[in-house]
Formats: sequence, C-alpha cells, structure tokens
Amino acid sequence: MRLLITTPATVVVDDSAVTAVRAEDESGSFGILAGHTDFLTALTVSIVSWRRDDGTQRYCAVRYGVFSVSGGNRVAVATREALVGDDLGHLENVVLAGFRDSIEAERTARTRSLQLEMNAIRQIVRYLRPERAGTFGGGP
Repeated sequence: MRLLITTPATVVVDDSAVTAVRAEDESGSFGILAGHTDFLTALTVSIVSWRRDDGTQRYCAVRYGVFSVSGGNRVAVATREALVGDDLGHLENVVLAGFRDSIEAERTARTRSLQLEMNAIRQIVRYLRPERAGTFGGGP
C-alpha cells in the first residue's frame, strides 16, 4: 500500500512500502490492510501508525484531519499539522499535548474575538438608536 500524509504546506510522509495502517477517529481506533474497501473518516488529535514491508513501525502525530482509503491500496491523510517520529512515547506525551494546548488557545482567541465583535455591534446600535439608549445600559 501507499501512505501519503500531507499538511497544507508539505508532504510529510510518502511511503509505498506499507502493509498496515492504524489511526483514530471519534468512534475509536481502527486498522487498514491492503485490499480495504474505500473509506473516509475525520481524524481526532491522534497518532497514525504504520508497519512497513520490512517490519519496522513508524508514527506520525496529527492534529485532526481527513483519512481516506481508495482503491484498496492508497491511504491518504490530509491534516493541519503533522510530526513524524520513531518514539511513540514522545509523540503521545509531548506532541499531542502541544496540539491540544494550541487547540485550546485557538478556542480562547475565537471567544475573545466574538466578545469584541458583540461589543462593537452594541456600540453601533447605541449610536444608531439613541432613543433606546436605556435599553442597553446607557441614558435615562
């Protein structure tokens, strides 16, 4: 099988000597072998692992993504971020924790942005409808 893992900026993995792939979506962990039917799922923050023809095991931490199998011999992962490593413990403990921290930081930034946007809308309404100023906490 061929495994292709890409981010918007680069091809992280392009390996054509793969015998098995494991990944994780919202329903749990799953495995893919050669000849698998076409398949499409959304990945969580997780580790994609694969075994090569020579028996070696490889790992790649991914930050969400789309996992697809086509033609029974092509597995593709498109993800925001990916980091390949040989040490599974390091990827699980350090990299996945970093991915989760950055997701939480993005969530916090989105919340703050929405709060600023709502405050701006309130100010515009106060300006456009001064007769209703008391409704929004201003005026008599």
